Amino acid sequence: MVSRRPWGAVALAFLVAGFTGRAETEADLREENKQLRQRLENIETELGQIKKQLARPAETLVADPKKKPLLASVEMELYGYLKLDAAYDDSRANVGNFARWVESESTRPNDDQFAMTANQTRLGLNLAAPTVNGIKTTGKLEIDFYGAGTAENKPEALLRHAYLNAEWLDYHCSVLAGQTADIISPLFLPTLNYSVGWWQGNIGYRRPQIRLTENLPIAPDWSAKLEGGVSRTITDRRLGATDPNSGDDAGWPTLQGRASLNFPTGGKRQGTIGISGHYGEEEQHLTAGGNCHHHTWSANVDVKLPLAKWLTLQGEAFVGANLDSFNGGIGYGVNTNTMQSIVSHGGWVAATIDPHPKLQFNIGAGLDHPHEEDLPNKARSYNSVAFINGSYLFTANFSVGLEVSYLRTCYKGQEAGDDWREQLAFIYKF
Repeated sequence: MVSRRPWGAVALAFLVAGFTGRAETEADLREENKQLRQRLENIETELGQIKKQLARPAETLVADPKKKPLLASVEMELYGYLKLDAAYDDSRANVGNFARWVESESTRPNDDQFAMTANQTRLGLNLAAPTVNGIKTTGKLEIDFYGAGTAENKPEALLRHAYLNAEWLDYHCSVLAGQTADIISPLFLPTLNYSVGWWQGNIGYRRPQIRLTENLPIAPDWSAKLEGGVSRTITDRRLGATDPNSGDDAGWPTLQGRASLNFPTGGKRQGTIGISGHYGEEEQHLTAGGNCHHHTWSANVDVKLPLAKWLTLQGEAFVGANLDSFNGGIGYGVNTNTMQSIVSHGGWVAATIDPHPKLQFNIGAGLDHPHEEDLPNKARSYNSVAFINGSYLFTANFSVGLEVSYLRTCYKGQEAGDDWREQLAFIYKF
């Protein structure tokens, strides 16, 4: 008979081993759980520290809500154009890059010239702030590169506009302070030539000023405008290097004013007719002692008539004295021999024709005629221009223009100068 004890002993041994292994496994699990809980606590601690660090910048921004980025409330618009001009003159024109007048043929007979420049490239910035309490404020900064550069390829910036304008919308009035175009004779010849008819019948320039404007609604599509202001008297005229500027030395500014009427010319087009004038004074120290006073004044009329979608006529006329700083009198203001102001008169007319959205033509003429009896010998006594130009728009930004003009300048006591000028322009607007 075989004994059953050995098999029972074996079974008992397996049971004891199983219970022992189970006990060891439970102990290991408890240890692993303890370690996992510790790791989770460490991770939670680290996450809490990261959250605190991430929350600090937000707390800083919330803590000072009144601070705003620079110009956050001002809208800015960059504008301007890049322009290359290439011009050929069959006689010597002053100054070459643009044409003011022609040198006398008695000194420079048929002296042709060629010029190429990018100086008319223009950059501008329009600023506009939100309207507050019915007051709309805007500003403008604009430059080109016809400053006094050291060479043709090293131009310097020239300040054209730098002003602010505050408009009271409910009262239709505004105040402008800064440098911008004169109030008088606000139109200009539509030429590719940079000087837009200055010294050729178009007077007016840019200078520091304070201007008041009142718009007066009259009837549907009819309105009037009154403008008045004071501007700096700019002459840079001195007898000696230590003498004060004659414009500053006068002790008071130049007065300018204009009244205009806007009226319908058909469709949604608006025509304008205006009369304007200025008055100022210069004080010049004399070599023999004492002072000499020169008055500067002008009376002007301007008209702009959009007669059709494709046709606009415009023009100006002037008479005045001592107009050199207003680009009149062919650059003459005072006869330094007689110490008398030089009287001049002139004007211009032009037509703009738009036969196609991509094509535009301009044709016009102007003249400036100082009184010959006021001039010294060999001075410019008559200056005129006649021109035609066309521009084609290849894209919304890129255009090419060609202008042909004829200039004639007469002189007191010497031969006149005549010039045919052809000018090609490449323009990229933005």
